[in-house]
Amino acid sequence: MRNIIFEIIDKTGRKIHLSKERWGKHIRLLHPEIIKPEEVAEVLKKPEIINESDRGENVRWYYKYDKRRKEYFKVSVKYLNGTGYVITAHYTRKIE
Repeated sequence: MRNIIFEIIDKTGRKIHLSKERWGKHIRLLHPEIIKPEEVAEVLKKPEIINESDRGENVRWYYKYDKRRKEYFKVSVKYLNGTGYVITAHYTRKIE
């Protein structure tokens, strides 16, 4: 568990984690506007919308509107064997 930044139970009761690899080598590198992992956890705990992805039946998109930015914070999660892990997180203007 040393390579895990957080593990939470989402709004639907499923366990999701964010790895140090996904955080450091993907999210922070490609989306530096996301400053803290807690921002990602907050969307997973209290999303306004959860949609199925068109990129795979085991992927879900979690959205929470950010009034300050006037955009949605989107977190992509993939589920394997009932447990989810964060693929990426970024801001977007539209819900897919």
